[in-house]
Amino acid sequence: MTRSIDYGNLMHRAMRGLIQEVLADVAENGLPGAHHFFITFDTTHPEARLAGWLRERYPSEMTVVMQHWYEGLEVGEDGFGVTLNFGDAPERLFIPYDAIRTFVDPSVEFGLRFETQESDAQDEPDDPPEPEPQDGGEVVSLDKFRK
Repeated sequence: MTRSIDYGNLMHRAMRGLIQEVLADVAENGLPGAHHFFITFDTTHPEARLAGWLRERYPSEMTVVMQHWYEGLEVGEDGFGVTLNFGDAPERLFIPYDAIRTFVDPSVEFGLRFETQESDAQDEPDDPPEPEPQDGGEVVSLDKFRK
């Protein structure tokens, strides 16, 4: 079996690190200006913690908004905890970074989407076949582009 670089996994880890860093700053300094977050997460993730009535209402995924009112934001290595208001019912949530599907800050048109590839990964063989060579390719010397 040949070793390869798993760019997809590395990118997801870096993106989750970015979310962790942003949330840690918000926990320390609050939300600046018009910034606010829409966070969609997998409610079936084994480490996600939410009230039973929320899990029943959102059996597969849920989107929460951190904007005007949130409390007790605690950012950890594996996820973050926050109390949000659902109607007039404050509820404590713990959202693992691995459960996040989208993270959006519409105030600056920034968004991250995590594509799940679990089913694809299960279907792939351990040693994928080599791609077929393509006809019509051209070998270009780098000297052609040097000045």
